Amino acid sequence: MNREKTLTATGRCLCGGVTYEVRGAMRGVVECHCKTCRRSSGGLWHATAAAREFIAIQDNGGLKWYRSSERVQRGFCGICGSSLFWDRDDLPYLGITAGTLDDPTTLKMIARLFLAHGGNYYTSAEEVPGFPETPCDPGLLKIPEK
Repeated sequence: MNREKTLTATGRCLCGGVTYEVRGAMRGVVECHCKTCRRSSGGLWHATAAAREFIAIQDNGGLKWYRSSERVQRGFCGICGSSLFWDRDDLPYLGITAGTLDDPTTLKMIARLFLAHGGNYYTSAEEVPGFPETPCDPGLLKIPEK
């Protein structure tokens, strides 16, 4: 890794078993709705990316890789389960799960992919209520009675 590049971002998994630094430019965030990303993340996949030589990964015993297709492997923490990386063999960059980045970032969403593949429960953000913090009304999150 080129240590002369300015630190752009840091990030980690939930338990700290894997941490990383990015020292170089990152792409804007893409949101992916494909079935593989949904199964891997448990919802939508939000990711940025950076050239491999800009990324330094510190593995404190947690980093595991799973080959999710012929050309792609996904990095996750084997301790806490956090999805961290998306690595396609023939690309010069590594995808980084945006939610694992430490705040603040200057990243913006640039694309939403595979919208037609989204779960049948998916509704755009404009169509459902939004709350800047946890809703005060616990009834909103209540499981409906039969």
